[in-house]
Amino acid sequence: MYKYLITILLSSLALTGFSQDKLDRSKAPKAGPAPVITINDPAIITLPNGITVIVVENHKLPKVAATLSIDRGPIVEGSKAGVNNFMGQMLGEGTTKTPKDVFDEKVDQMGANVNLFASGGAASALSRYFESAFLLMSEAIQYPAFPQESFEKIKSQTLTSLKSNEKSASAISARVVNALAFGKNSAQGEFETEETIKSITLKDIKTAYKESITPSRCYITFVGDITPEAAKALVIKAFGNWKGKKLSTPENANVENVHGTEINFVNIPTAVQGEITVSNLINNPLSNPDYHALAIANQILGGGAESKLFMNLREKHGFTYGSYSRVGSGRFQTQFTSSAQVRSEKADSAIAEIMNEISNMREGKITKEELDNAKAKYNGSFALGMEDPERTASYASNILINNLPKDYYRTFLQKINAVTIEDVQNVSKKYFEKENSRIIIVGNENKILSNLSKLGYPIKKYDKYASGIIEKPKDINLKESDKTSEAVSASSIIQDYLKAIGGKEEAKKINTVKASFTMELMGRSFEGTDIRMSPNKHYSEIRMGEMKVMQQLFDGSKGYQAQMGQKKEMEEKEIKESQDDKAIIPQIFYLTADYKLLYLGTEKSGDELTYKIKVTKPSQKVSIEYYSTKTGLLLKDESSTDAGGTEMTISTEYSNYKKIGNILLPYIITQNVGEQQFSMNMGEIKINEGVTDEDFKEKN
Repeated sequence: MYKYLITILLSSLALTGFSQDKLDRSKAPKAGPAPVITINDPAIITLPNGITVIVVENHKLPKVAATLSIDRGPIVEGSKAGVNNFMGQMLGEGTTKTPKDVFDEKVDQMGANVNLFASGGAASALSRYFESAFLLMSEAIQYPAFPQESFEKIKSQTLTSLKSNEKSASAISARVVNALAFGKNSAQGEFETEETIKSITLKDIKTAYKESITPSRCYITFVGDITPEAAKALVIKAFGNWKGKKLSTPENANVENVHGTEINFVNIPTAVQGEITVSNLINNPLSNPDYHALAIANQILGGGAESKLFMNLREKHGFTYGSYSRVGSGRFQTQFTSSAQVRSEKADSAIAEIMNEISNMREGKITKEELDNAKAKYNGSFALGMEDPERTASYASNILINNLPKDYYRTFLQKINAVTIEDVQNVSKKYFEKENSRIIIVGNENKILSNLSKLGYPIKKYDKYASGIIEKPKDINLKESDKTSEAVSASSIIQDYLKAIGGKEEAKKINTVKASFTMELMGRSFEGTDIRMSPNKHYSEIRMGEMKVMQQLFDGSKGYQAQMGQKKEMEEKEIKESQDDKAIIPQIFYLTADYKLLYLGTEKSGDELTYKIKVTKPSQKVSIEYYSTKTGLLLKDESSTDAGGTEMTISTEYSNYKKIGNILLPYIITQNVGEQQFSMNMGEIKINEGVTDEDFKEKN
């Protein structure tokens, strides 16, 4: 029950075309001479309580910016994953001296910016207001109020954000890539979940603050219209009496790469494309002798629109809008990744091309033109960055934190321009793994998985939280409902469902239903009405205020869809599919000869274990349905539809079942189309009341 063709509305609101200017790549830009880099050494001052002050003077404009950064490094949060990020947000919720509204008003009156985060804070303002802005930042860091009401608000917002990303293939990919690479119980691999956020208490926030926010390993960088003497005096005034826990650099053991390249697959049925990431772990500190050659190698492989990956996957094959690679750096173990978002049916081909380009780098198939272009890119971007005083300040702190020579950045481009093709090949062999990589794919299993075996890599399945999935042999799980003698079968699942909602006989008594509902979509509020009559008549409309934005009508033999004044008659395929549901509760007819059922085993849907069945309807439309092993109720179904020439998977979840008369019906229906999610909240539902044949005649 309750099938809404919201994809029409979604398409009209959300799908936009966009053009891109084409670059003329027929002529490569000529590389100019390497810029001469002159960097003045900043003033560096160390205070008795451990704070290091870095001052980069720039008196061109009457403005000063300061950043306070605490170098704690990655830490394991475990069952409280997310607590430090949570704590950072709470720092901006007022102090024990100044309530949040007064604090924010003071900042606004100065036209300043004051921001707080888990590793410190930042303040910027015109010179005459800067001291006041800096002192406010200091107050927020040292005297946070941590009000209970703000805690509850941020917690609710965090949970809402997590919920909104549940079906996002890109968000799931980002989480799973790190979790599989480093391990879910490591600082780099752990992630926030609804469970970890719900477990965080205000006491945990205060504990995290005491453990993290301290003058130890604290760097305050000033950039702009200020002298070293004035900066030192201001820091002493603001932080001179600040005390806290002494921090040490965490020691995180290196993780081994996977032994033998493998495919790690995460099934997201609603994904409209495949998220591909090829990854291996590396160590690349700023002091790495290979650092500069590795930077150039990455630029050639996937650093931009002129790189090998981009030119291959986009320009040559049209698999994607763009494909890129990234080399991490720093004191701790990091990753080399190559990635692309590709059309589902081309995922296997895209992976093959990514691996080919990695092989080309390792084999030294690099032209002088590619090398020169990569160097020119670095020369230009580095020189441009030097115009930003804050960049100069970050270089100064990098030198201190990473124990680099003072001339590290003055000689940076000399080392970049000294890189040879042989150097690029050597670092590619060393850091770009071919035999020990993870190929992580997040996408629609039905559209991608069957083609991956031809690549020759072992395939392992994971859920969206990076837990391995062990599947039972298919010859055990797949049982045709009319042939199985097992206790669990497709037919028994349907029979249990009908019992759970009130019984087959009660379901058969329902001849009409009229329901109202509300929904939020893309920041807009809608109201709707859905009317049904057995065997298969239905009318639905969605309104925004007084305006009807979508209508769908089917009178049993013909129908139409209308939106924003545009009307489209149903095609033959749509008519046949609309005739599939011969009752308000269609499962009444599932055990007849017109339907084919296949039991697919058990699978988690959210937090509940479900029985999964495949339903082939009279029109040959296929639906995958998930029924709770505990209650017998339908929790979710999945099917495909054509939306403007693009096949999209619709996942519909059913919850909050309530009794209407003698039958249970869901009052919350949540649909996922692509990465869009919206919930319909049912209002009044009338059974066998107020519906006539007139309701299914063509509307004006």
